[in-house]
Amino acid sequence: LSVQNDIYEWSRDHRVHHKYSETDADPHNARRGFFFSHIGWLFVRKHRDVIEKGRKLDFTDLLDDPVVRFQRKYYKSSVVLMCFVIPTFVPWYLWGESLWNAYFLASILRYTISLNVTWLVNSAAHMYGNRPYDKYINPRQNTLVTLGAIGEGFHNYHHTFPFDYSASELGLKFNPTTWFIDFMFWLGLVTDRKQAPKEMIQARKERTGDGSA
Repeated sequence: LSVQNDIYEWSRDHRVHHKYSETDADPHNARRGFFFSHIGWLFVRKHRDVIEKGRKLDFTDLLDDPVVRFQRKYYKSSVVLMCFVIPTFVPWYLWGESLWNAYFLASILRYTISLNVTWLVNSAAHMYGNRPYDKYINPRQNTLVTLGAIGEGFHNYHHTFPFDYSASELGLKFNPTTWFIDFMFWLGLVTDRKQAPKEMIQARKERTGDGSA
């Protein structure tokens, strides 16, 4: 639906991003500026450090996953179908929208907006906002990114506790992504949700936070 590379490539780049955040080995290093971290990194060849250090990480768990392998094998055809054909066909067939409007609104405009909102996690959420968990790293808590990226703007939390499946403190915080994972857990399609204990979170706030939470 979002066309952000297949599961394996996306996960690989994300792991490298966390391991070497804000260095030349970070695929979208925010220290190179807003434009680069937002979209510029896709227009240039990867820095040699991204490739060299990325090769040292272990991705066998991804390649052992049959879903990852299947989606990687059929990625191009599934992209055309899920991102462009179905979103165009549904409004045209079900409620009589013209193919022109269906294609440019439900497919192209939706795709463009979703990409840019997602990229704000790499750019804006690494530059603007507060750092209640770790003031010594760049990633921030950004409310606007949270609203646009359905919960992915709690970025200071996410980089402080990268193992936490929710990418945020739970409770009444707006995080539809977490709600979706919880729903999949309820259906039995998700297991082993890892979460940072409240005691760990509070201790980290007091030790390295900027006092904003």
